[in-house]
Amino acid sequence: MKIVFAGTPEFAVPTLQTLIDSPHEVVAAYTQPDRPAGRGRKLTASPVKDLALTAGIPVAQPENFKAAEAVQALADLQPELMVVVAYGLILPQAVLDIPKFGCINVHGSLLPRWRGAAPIHRAVMAGDSKTGVTIMKVVKKLDAGDMLYKIEYPIGAQATSGELHDRLAELGAEALLKVVDMIETGTLQAETQDESLVTYAHKLEKQEAVLDWRESAVELDRKIRGLNAWPVAQTTCNGQVLRVWRSEVLNRPAAAAPGTIDSSAQTLDVATGAGMLRLLEVQLPGGKRINGKDFLNAHPAAGVVLGS
Repeated sequence: MKIVFAGTPEFAVPTLQTLIDSPHEVVAAYTQPDRPAGRGRKLTASPVKDLALTAGIPVAQPENFKAAEAVQALADLQPELMVVVAYGLILPQAVLDIPKFGCINVHGSLLPRWRGAAPIHRAVMAGDSKTGVTIMKVVKKLDAGDMLYKIEYPIGAQATSGELHDRLAELGAEALLKVVDMIETGTLQAETQDESLVTYAHKLEKQEAVLDWRESAVELDRKIRGLNAWPVAQTTCNGQVLRVWRSEVLNRPAAAAPGTIDSSAQTLDVATGAGMLRLLEVQLPGGKRINGKDFLNAHPAAGVVLGS
C-alpha cells in the first residue's frame, strides 16, 4: 500500500520505523518545520525527519495546508492511506479526502477517554488504572473519529508518563500495522465513540509543575509521576528550585504543616495535606538527580518547609 506518513516527535518514530520495515511503501514523510532548540537555539530537525532521511524517504515540511499548492503536492503523491502520529497540524478536509482509504491516527489513550494533547500525562495524574493506544479515523473534530483498533496497557503504581510514552509508542506501531493489514483485506470493523464518555487531556502548562503540599500524598505522587519526564514537578527548598522526579506514598499520617520535611529516618519525607510523601529522587539547579538520602547528607533539611 502507498502510504504518506505524518508525524513529528519521538512518539511517532516507532510507527514510521515499523512501516519502513513492512511490505508497504512510505512515499513521503510529512513533519513540522525545523525549530530552534537547545541552549544555542540551533535549528533542529524533528525525530521523524531524521529517520525519514536516514531511510531515504522524501520529507515535506509545510507550515500548514492553507495554500492550494501544499494540498496539491500531497495529492500528487497519490497515497492510498495517510498515517498520522502526533503530527502537530490540523488537517483540513481537502487533505483528509485525498487518500483512497482516508487518514488514520495513532492516539495514546483509550478513546473516548483523554482526547487532546496530553493523554498519557493526564491518565497518570488522574489515577487511571490503565491506558493504551487507539487507532482511529481522522475527522475534522479533534480525536473524534471512529475507533478502528485498541490495545490496553496497565498503569503500574510507580509508572511515569515517560515510561508509558515509550511503551505506548511501541504498542501504537504494532496496532497500526494490524489496522493497515485489515484495511487491505477489507476486514476492518469501525466503532463509533460514545460521546457521553469523552474526557479531554488539555495541554500541559509549565505552571502545573509546582507542587501544592496541601494536596494529599496520593495526589502529589500521581502528579510527580505524570509530569516525569516533562515538565517535571518542582517545589522550592531554602529558596532554591527543587525538582522532584520520583516519590512514594507512605502509610502514615502527617503530623506537621504541609511541606514540612521529616528526616528523622534519614529519608526525605514530607508532610502533605493528607499523609506523608517520601521524595525518592530530586535535583537542584545545575546538579545531578540524586536520591533523598544523598540530598539530606549535603543539605540538612529537618524542619524545612518546602514551597514556602
